[in-house]
Amino acid sequence: MWKKILIGVVAVIAVILIAAAFQPDDYRVTRNTAIAAEPAKVFALVDDFHEWTKWSPWEKLDPNMTRSFEGPASGNGAVYSWQGNGDVGKGKMTITASQPTERVGIKLEFIEPFASVADTSFTLKPAGGGTEVEWAMTGQHTFVSKLMCLFMSMDKMIGPDFEKGLAQMKTVAEAKS
Repeated sequence: MWKKILIGVVAVIAVILIAAAFQPDDYRVTRNTAIAAEPAKVFALVDDFHEWTKWSPWEKLDPNMTRSFEGPASGNGAVYSWQGNGDVGKGKMTITASQPTERVGIKLEFIEPFASVADTSFTLKPAGGGTEVEWAMTGQHTFVSKLMCLFMSMDKMIGPDFEKGLAQMKTVAEAKS
């Protein structure tokens, strides 16, 4: 009987590992919102990491989080590093593309609790007297993240944070208008 149970457990583990191996190699998470503010005001909230404390969904998760800024105050080469509790971990963001009022590209590097790298972008388009904002993140899955995604997708893990951040960005940008 123990032999049958052991064979069953090994078979289930093998099926899970095989299923993980066939998961997509990359992922993309996107969310959009319309903001009743001109693109220049929205762009300023994204292109300057100092402004992220006003709207980022992760900023209030750890009141003792340490932050550091390097390079220019905003735009290409601006760097924001953080270290905090288990909710925010440790990481670094670097602006890699800055097209005023149109797009900001960011290299996002998580160091703890799990090391990973992703590309994040904010695309802004004038729309109806305001701005349509798309927040997107793309990256490559490791085998461990493929395994995790069998039970919880990246979209379900990250998407709600993007929605919260965009809602907070909308509130801040519209209050400035």
